[in-house]
Amino acid sequence: MNDDDARNLNAILSTQVVAALGTLHNGEPSVSMVPFAVHAATGGLLIHVSTLATHTKDMLGHPTISLLITAPLTPDVRPQALPRVTVRGAASPLALGDAGYAEARAAYLARFPDSALMFGFADFSLFHIAPENARLIGGFAQATSIRGDDVRALLSAPRP
Repeated sequence: MNDDDARNLNAILSTQVVAALGTLHNGEPSVSMVPFAVHAATGGLLIHVSTLATHTKDMLGHPTISLLITAPLTPDVRPQALPRVTVRGAASPLALGDAGYAEARAAYLARFPDSALMFGFADFSLFHIAPENARLIGGFAQATSIRGDDVRALLSAPRP
């Protein structure tokens, strides 16, 4: 990954807070919206979801997921040139007693402090997304594939 790709990826992940989550639901593709946070300790991403949600059941049954995160749409950028990243990875639930749970919870709450109350709800679970690869679109005709190791290294680096 070159420096421009790293800057573009970092800009998208550090400024955007919502992702489209792609899961398999009964063998069919399904997409929903989830807030996400970077988990620098593991080079992964975190989502906090209700066990009542279909996507949570989907991740438990088939942990391979994708997250699409887009830069904000502006009048001077055509939708086709909108910077975006699709991260493909494995989702795994983090239980309250798991090693690293407290640190992951703190990372999520640092980004979404208003979510503290939901951590007390029995039907919400914290999931860790371990990136396996990513596809970054920096603009029109500016696409690059990024290995999972490089994505994890960027996510582990100090945030701007």
